[in-house]
Amino acid sequence: MTPPAPVPCPLSMSLATTQDLLCHPVQSVPTTLMGTSLTELMEIHWPCSHDFIGEFTTSYRELARGQSHFNVYEVVNPRKKMKKKKYLNSGTVTLLSFTVEAEHTFLDYIKGGTQLSFTVAIDFTASNGNPSQPTSLHYLSPFQLNAYSLALRAVGDIIQDYDSDKMFPALGFGAKVPPDGHVSHEFPLNGDASNPACHGIAGVLEAYQRSLRHVQLYGPTNFAPVVNHVARSAATVLDGSQYFVLLIITDGVISDMAQTKEAIVNVRPSYSGAFPVLDPLNRSAPLCPPQFVPFRDYMTGGPGAGLSMAGLAREVLAEIPDQLLSYMKARGIKPHPHPSHVP
Repeated sequence: MTPPAPVPCPLSMSLATTQDLLCHPVQSVPTTLMGTSLTELMEIHWPCSHDFIGEFTTSYRELARGQSHFNVYEVVNPRKKMKKKKYLNSGTVTLLSFTVEAEHTFLDYIKGGTQLSFTVAIDFTASNGNPSQPTSLHYLSPFQLNAYSLALRAVGDIIQDYDSDKMFPALGFGAKVPPDGHVSHEFPLNGDASNPACHGIAGVLEAYQRSLRHVQLYGPTNFAPVVNHVARSAATVLDGSQYFVLLIITDGVISDMAQTKEAIVNVRPSYSGAFPVLDPLNRSAPLCPPQFVPFRDYMTGGPGAGLSMAGLAREVLAEIPDQLLSYMKARGIKPHPHPSHVP
């Protein structure tokens, strides 16, 4: 028989010991269990230790009564009970509060109007090779898409369905740009610094190909400027109506590692994990937390290339629903009601 789902009850323990203990809040119970006589066996352990203290049994019906004399439980250690005749319990657990919260889904937010605001940043550094040569990752062949275009199509064709206006800011970095030939790490592919958004992924691809003909590939590979660009946009929308996703497509090692780490930490203060080091491969990465997907793993060539691109899109986008839910939950943002259908 499948063990019952955990019951959402922050518990405070009152034990006959010299240490104060708190039971970790248990997170969610499926709404289908409401009103049932669910029985839950809870094991109690010392904090910061795996030492078993004891256990007790309760039910949803009992916990739903809230804080009362009905929700004071003896914590019993079965082994001690068998060994010691005078053993009664290892203390008691008292319920302090009991709440039931709806678990919202990714689609709840999408149906409620949350838009995925997708920004793409493309590596225009010289390590990609001369765009006029077939060996270059930026080679514009009249017969097939290059690696950057394939990655854009694979991810963009899916994510654009979650943005109603289908306007996507598209940036380049690591190139000398006209008219004065200065090196830029945050230039608009469409040439409009005040509005770098392109219409649809087709518009992004067109702007990318046009940029290749007007800029000089240079370097270094700096991520921080494009991360900060998206962060500035995200800082203006705090109501959950938009969730910002940054896709960076690059061929090499990050040159401004320290600045990029700082930019990501500033965007997501809770991020403290190790920042993965890139190998000199084509990689794509949605932001917060950074996720790195090796593009070449999906480049099989030939008839199977399309299926590989589907796999790339699946891996790149797989974590976005959970990331969006974590973001919304941490900020207490609930999905808006789904607009009523009007016949």
